[in-house]
Amino acid sequence: MDSLQKVKFILPVLFVAALTACENEEIAKEEEKYAVPVETTRVIQGDVSSFYSTTATLEAPQEANVVSRISGLIESIQVEEGDRVKQGQLLAIIDSKRQRYDLDRSQAEVKIIQQELERLQKMNNREFISADAMAKLEFNLQAATAKRDLAALQVQESMVRSPIEGIVAMRHIKTGNMAKEFEELFYIVNQDQLHGIVHLPEQQLNSLKLGQQAHIFTNSQSTQDAPVQAHVARISPIVDAQSGTFKVTLAVPNQQAKLKAGMFTRVELKYDTHKNVITVPYNAIVNQDNHHALYVINGKNADRREVQLGYREADTVEIISGISSGEQIVIRGHQNLKDQSLVEVIDALDVASTVKQ
Repeated sequence: MDSLQKVKFILPVLFVAALTACENEEIAKEEEKYAVPVETTRVIQGDVSSFYSTTATLEAPQEANVVSRISGLIESIQVEEGDRVKQGQLLAIIDSKRQRYDLDRSQAEVKIIQQELERLQKMNNREFISADAMAKLEFNLQAATAKRDLAALQVQESMVRSPIEGIVAMRHIKTGNMAKEFEELFYIVNQDQLHGIVHLPEQQLNSLKLGQQAHIFTNSQSTQDAPVQAHVARISPIVDAQSGTFKVTLAVPNQQAKLKAGMFTRVELKYDTHKNVITVPYNAIVNQDNHHALYVINGKNADRREVQLGYREADTVEIISGISSGEQIVIRGHQNLKDQSLVEVIDALDVASTVKQ
């Protein structure tokens, strides 16, 4: 092959190589220009608390099984299930004709003995009256008075009244039924304040104190709903040898009647609070190989920076080290980032539309 032929062969090859290099360079430049859309926020300072999560069953501290103290037919029922009643309010009336007859007879016996005592005490010749006879009459008067008072109590107990203020949870009788003595008629419960019963490991005993705050969450509660604020009312001084736990009673306010006795709830006991510390949204944290990191905006790039976490409360987490207050961090879109990635900061609506596309 002569030199002219060699030149003709090399020129096309060089031309193709030059074109390929230009195309690769353009592709690289396009890749470099591509910026990942992200949403950001500023690092702020605030208060973060630590919590111990457990479960609790709610109980009503005030409840009463209303029973019949006498036997008789139910004449009328004054309340129904779901009705709110006050202490002493009439719930039902039991037929008390027999008890009233006993009361009338007892009152007559008392009156007869009283008249006899008054007659003897007015006699002029008191020496003819033996002391034993007077003492016997006085004792008979006491016995008759007690019998009268018992009959009056039975008449009073025919009017069934609520021993506490609360809600009629259950009604066990119907009008015309025969009520037996000590038979359960109503179940009254006061749910204005409930008790949450918690059993904690003995290691937590030293961290707990009276009045300590707690958050109550129900299974039906949505994530947007605020938890019910409770506090520690009682701490058992003993530890169960079998389970290694101790009993804690939480006072749970329930004036709005959103909670019910018997509910199974989740409890978060607040142990400690770190005030005025660096905090970030928890969804901004990237967890890789048990290392926590944040992406910090540095000009047009996002720097990956490892951080040390502290307390976490809901969607907020404390940052012990690795970042400073006021820095701009990525909270959405960081799944597509690497260290020194080119980013474009946009608002939340733009991020959502970009993700959908």
